[in-house]
Amino acid sequence: MRDSPLEAASVHITNTSGVSMETSPAKTMAQKSVIRAIRGNAKSFDLSGKAITSVPTLISEIQNLCVLRLQNNLIRALPEELTSLYNLTELHLSNNAFGEIPSVLGHIKWLKKLYLSGNRITALSPLVCAGLGNLVVLNLNHNKIQHLPPEIKSLAKLERLTMTDNKLEALPPEFGQLSNLIQLNLSRNHLSWLPGELYSCRELTRLYVARNRIKVLPEGIRALAKLKTLDVAGNKLSMFPVEFHMLPLQELYCEGNQFVQQLPITSVQELAARLVLLEDRNKHSKVHRALPLYPYLEAILAGWGHCPLCLGPILNFWLECVHFLRVKKGMKMSLRTVPVRAVLCSYECFNREGHSYYGVSLHSDENLCQPMQRWSLEGSR
Repeated sequence: MRDSPLEAASVHITNTSGVSMETSPAKTMAQKSVIRAIRGNAKSFDLSGKAITSVPTLISEIQNLCVLRLQNNLIRALPEELTSLYNLTELHLSNNAFGEIPSVLGHIKWLKKLYLSGNRITALSPLVCAGLGNLVVLNLNHNKIQHLPPEIKSLAKLERLTMTDNKLEALPPEFGQLSNLIQLNLSRNHLSWLPGELYSCRELTRLYVARNRIKVLPEGIRALAKLKTLDVAGNKLSMFPVEFHMLPLQELYCEGNQFVQQLPITSVQELAARLVLLEDRNKHSKVHRALPLYPYLEAILAGWGHCPLCLGPILNFWLECVHFLRVKKGMKMSLRTVPVRAVLCSYECFNREGHSYYGVSLHSDENLCQPMQRWSLEGSR
């Protein structure tokens, strides 16, 4: 008669000479713990900090297991038997020796929470992403990941993603398809820019991108209408994007940037573009009727904005300015005021009286990383 899993686990392995082949103490202790969990019909099982190098396959016999904790071990791979744990929704694998995300995870489609921090992972497998469509929480802190695949969009139900202390250099545009994302932490990476598609994550309430190399935040940040916390400390920002002050922020951390650095922007056929844009406002004008016949021109003019003073149309920013805003009372922030980027159509508007916009010019100093007091601000005359 065939031994049951419990009986099989209790028998010593014997070679042809009849000599008992003892397993390691850590493995033996782990197997005994698994047997107790099977007998107790456990829903949560903890093998963390046991110095094991492999996962006992007998774990697959804990049929009602929902939470499995294997962190703080020396594990490099996972057994395929884990795919038979149909109730497993939470898996802790932090602080092990994984060099890649185990492919078996792509077959545990019911998993909701996955913790893989403190490993040696260098990439996020597209196949694993495709199989984790029910994942809600993903923690990949303290790894060596440089890129995210376009298949990241497969994590359609993801609400919390933390990837601090990795080597990320960019985010794919598909990142914007994570429509359920609530919290995103990408601090201490190598990011130099963020894709505008990130603003499609309309449920985002907390965004942490501190200690990167970001020079500018993309325009359209107002789309993050639920954003409560923003941490951009320790980057290379010169100012915040247009309509930044419209965000419902409660916490803002922005120390350690290079605020109020002028970024020169050229204008090409600006006056002609403004005339076309102005005429296009009149729905009965010939320009408005003819513009759809020139899709290339229409595409060029699609990025137009307007002057905050005269409300006239502008295409390429004629005069870049800044205004300083105090964020609403009671908000936690690391600076009293924040510089917000603004663009005026001309010096005619800039020289009007009664507005709070300042032009920006740089002192002749080779060191650009100076406090605000070293920047010259030109107000309206």
